[in-house]
Amino acid sequence: MNYVDGFVLAVPTANKEEFRKQAAEMAPLFKQFGATRVVEAWGDDVPDGKVTDFKGAVKATGDEKIVYSWIEWPSKQARDAANKKMMDDPQMKEMGSQMPFDGQRMIWGGFEPINDSGKSTRPAYVDGCLIAVPKANKADYKEMADKHAAILKEFGATRTVDCWADDVPDGKVTDYKGAVKAKPDEVVVFSWIEWPSKEARDKGWDAAQKDPRMKDLKMPFDGQRLVYGGFSTLFDQ
Repeated sequence: MNYVDGFVLAVPTANKEEFRKQAAEMAPLFKQFGATRVVEAWGDDVPDGKVTDFKGAVKATGDEKIVYSWIEWPSKQARDAANKKMMDDPQMKEMGSQMPFDGQRMIWGGFEPINDSGKSTRPAYVDGCLIAVPKANKADYKEMADKHAAILKEFGATRTVDCWADDVPDGKVTDYKGAVKAKPDEVVVFSWIEWPSKEARDKGWDAAQKDPRMKDLKMPFDGQRLVYGGFSTLFDQ
C-alpha cells in the first residue's frame, strides 16, 4: 500500500444494512479500477470530546452512526487514474446518486502512509484517529508512531497505519481540517489500528496503558484535538 483515500461519514442507524449492501456493490468496482482493499467500519465506541470528536466532525445527528472508511491503492498515480475512470463510469454515477447518507457532510481526502506496521488480516475491530500535527514535527511524529505501533502489537494489535495528508480539500460543510481544528501550519493525519476482536482491543489497550513505555512517549501534537473512536468492521474486501 502506497496511498490511502480516507473517509468519515454519518449514516442513519436505520440505514445500516442499506449502507453495507451498497458498500458491497461498490467495492468490486473500486478494485476493478485498481484498489487493493476497501474497508467500512461502523461506529461502536465513539466518545464525545471536549474540543473535537467524530460526531462533530461530520455534524452527526442523534439518529446517526459514524462510519470510518478507507481505500488502499498501490500508488497515488493508480488512485488518480481510478478517480478519472470512476467519474465516467455509469454504475458509479448511479450508486453515487443513491447514497443512504448525507454526502454533503462526508469528509474525504488522499493520504500518504508514513507508518505501516504489521499485517492486515481482516480485523473485526478498528481504532480510528484523526490528528492535527505541525508540519515541522513530521519526523518526530513518525518516530512516536513507530514506537507506539511496536507496543500495541505486543499487546494484540495486528497492524497500525499512520497517513500524512496529501490531497485533502476544503469542504463547504465539513472537512478534515475542520474536524481537528487544524491551524495553517498543521497537517491532518489519518490513522488506524487493526485488532482481531473488540475483546482483544479492550484487553490490549488496558495492558498498553499500564506499560511505562507508553507514558514515556512524547506526543508532537495537541492531544486535546485528537479525534478517536472504536469501530466494528462492517465490510472488508
